[in-house]
Amino acid sequence: MSKEPDRGRGDGSHPVPERYEPGEGCLTRLVRLPVRIVVLVLVVPVRMVWDVLAVCGRALHRGVLRPVGRGLAWLGHVLLVAPLTWVYRWILTPVGHGIAWTVRAFGAALAWLAKALFYWPWAALWRYVLVPVGVGIGVAVAWLVHHLIVRPALWCHRRVLTPVGHAVRWLADGFARLVRALGAGLGTGLAWLGRHLIVLPARWFHRHVLTPVGHGIAWAARGIAAAVAALVRWTVVAPAVAVWRYVLAPVGRAVGTAVTVVVRETGAAFAHCWRVAGYVSRAVGRFLGTLLRWILVEPFRWTYRAVLTPVGHAVRDGLWRPVRRAAGEAGRSVRRALTAARQSARQTRAEIRRALFGAPGRPERAAVPEPRREPSVPEARTLGKKPGRDVSPPPRG
Repeated sequence: MSKEPDRGRGDGSHPVPERYEPGEGCLTRLVRLPVRIVVLVLVVPVRMVWDVLAVCGRALHRGVLRPVGRGLAWLGHVLLVAPLTWVYRWILTPVGHGIAWTVRAFGAALAWLAKALFYWPWAALWRYVLVPVGVGIGVAVAWLVHHLIVRPALWCHRRVLTPVGHAVRWLADGFARLVRALGAGLGTGLAWLGRHLIVLPARWFHRHVLTPVGHGIAWAARGIAAAVAALVRWTVVAPAVAVWRYVLAPVGRAVGTAVTVVVRETGAAFAHCWRVAGYVSRAVGRFLGTLLRWILVEPFRWTYRAVLTPVGHAVRDGLWRPVRRAAGEAGRSVRRALTAARQSARQTRAEIRRALFGAPGRPERAAVPEPRREPSVPEARTLGKKPGRDVSPPPRG
């Protein structure tokens, strides 16, 4: 038989550690059991108290709060809703309708009175007095303005202002031409002087002096910036990156892994222990229920079945049924005696009535009328002739 290769060894002679299950490690196995034990110890009393409170709450809600709520709802409906509804429907609504109708009528009356006192007189005054007077005054003022202001102004504009304006415009045009000619010559001279005295020297100074100096300053600034950047990179950035990459990141990952494992296992432990506590609470509840059943219910049940039931049957068969039968016989005897006494009293009253007033006469039978028959059909009239059956037929031929 061939021997199986050792799982703890690889291809060589060096031992290979056993692999962990996916998602688990030594830290997980190290944390899981203590955390679950501690959480179980802490969660079981809480779960039992929670279950007891839940049972008490359901019993309280089912046995007390719900009936009390229904009673209060019915009482509130009877004492508040129904009376208020009746009052609103049969008192407040008619009163409100009456008040609204009264207010509308009073408002209509006030509106009519206000129109009669304030609106209609002023409207008539405006329409039949002020408007015609205003129209007449406007027509008169317009006629006066037209003949006293507009026509003189038009004559002054046409005969005086227009010739004066034309003369002023001709003088202004001549002065503008003169100024334009002088300005053109002076501007040309100033432009030539400015170009040769300012622009050309400034351009030469910028091209041959400022540009080389600026290029040199820019080259020096770039060199200094490159040196400072290299210095900062190798003295600050590279060590910081190395510390982050080789120190802080592994430590952070390890701490994060540890915290994640602890938090995950704690949550799983809480969930698992909550379920286990539920099982424990249910088992304890069943045990207490069974204990109460054997302590309280079963003795009462045995007493009812073994003692009270036979005693009740004996009392029923030996005492209750004979007593009920005797009471029934006595009741029937009393009913028969009462019936006989009632019949005797009725016969006695009949004898006394017969002795005092005599025997009542028999009522005469009413004559039975003869049954109605259908009227006989009369024979047809023949105008004094014999019936057709008595007339002989006429001779033939």
